[in-house]
Amino acid sequence: MAIGMGVGLLFILTGFIGGASTAYSAVWSYFSQWPHFQHPRFVTTRHWRLAYALGMILGAVVFTFAVNRGEGFVTHVPTWQLLAGGVVGGFGARMGGGCTSGHGICGLGSLQLPSLVAVITFLITAIATAHIVHAYGGF
Repeated sequence: MAIGMGVGLLFILTGFIGGASTAYSAVWSYFSQWPHFQHPRFVTTRHWRLAYALGMILGAVVFTFAVNRGEGFVTHVPTWQLLAGGVVGGFGARMGGGCTSGHGICGLGSLQLPSLVAVITFLITAIATAHIVHAYGGF
C-alpha cells in the first residue's frame, strides 16, 4: 500500500511516473555518454530519479535489517545466479518498455492496456521459469 501511495503521490504532485527501470537509465546518464542514456527525458529528471532510486535501496536495507534483527541481507542463492538474474531482469525491463513496478504499479494504476499485457506476460514468464528451474532441481 505504501508503494502505491508513494507512486500515486509522485504522479499527483509532479506528473512523473515512478518506474524503477527509468530511474536506472536516468542515473546512468551521469556516467555514460551513450546516446540512449543522454535522452532528454533521462537527463532532465535524473536528480529526482537518483533520490528515488536511493530511497528504494535505503528502504530495502532498513527493512532487511529490521526483519533479520541486524543480521543484514541473507541468501542461499549463489552470487552468479543473483548477477545473472539481474542481467536477465534488466534486459527484460528494457525489452518490455519498463519494469514490473512501472507497469504493475504505475501502468495498471493509470489503466494502461499495454501495462496489463506486460504484467500478464511477466507473470506467465515468471511462473513458467520457476516451474522449469524447479523441475531441474534449481530450488
